[in-house]
Amino acid sequence: MIALVSDLGGGKTTFVRGLASGAGSPDRVSSPSFTLTNVYQAPPLTLQHFDFYRLQAPGLLRDELAEVIADPLNVVVIEWAAIVEDVLPSDHLTINIRVTGETSRDYELYCPEPLAYLLPAAARRMERA
Repeated sequence: MIALVSDLGGGKTTFVRGLASGAGSPDRVSSPSFTLTNVYQAPPLTLQHFDFYRLQAPGLLRDELAEVIADPLNVVVIEWAAIVEDVLPSDHLTINIRVTGETSRDYELYCPEPLAYLLPAAARRMERA
């Protein structure tokens, strides 16, 4: 599960577009701001893309979200995840995206130890030093 954090227009959906493409999905990625969720196929995985910016009653989606997260064949990416933080697994990757220019971003990853294998080897060495 990946939580994306940034300001409006920070590049969260663009990040998901790259993730879907890298996973081999032929689907067109768009922001789920008005639909709350979009699903993209990248066999054998399914990319579940949530955007909770406009969600006013998170209780309605908690059960569905917990079920989606529990499926190991789902890659779950959530924009504005703080709204449903109590449902998220403790072992999830958080990516902070900071706008540094019109077409540039800085990415900061927060990765719990059980997910450390996701980090580049150089970052793991620096983290343990």
